[in-house]
Amino acid sequence: MHTLWHMIGALVWKKYLEDKEIFCMATIKIKQIKSKIGYPIDQKRTLQALGLRKISQVVECEDTPSIRGMIRKVRHLITIVE
Repeated sequence: MHTLWHMIGALVWKKYLEDKEIFCMATIKIKQIKSKIGYPIDQKRTLQALGLRKISQVVECEDTPSIRGMIRKVRHLITIVE
């Protein structure tokens, strides 16, 4: 009986998280427009963390405050694609 309640609780929690992900999955497309050569290592690593490796490469990331901060750090090297 005790494990049955745990299984039901786990299923309800799983369903809640799935529903929350569907509504909170706003994404943003980022395009690298400038080379990272000649810029500080922290900016190079920020581009790498965003998934950008080449000029004109476009990646799609979740629109979260941490991603927005990364975008702000390298805003001179990237652009937001509509």
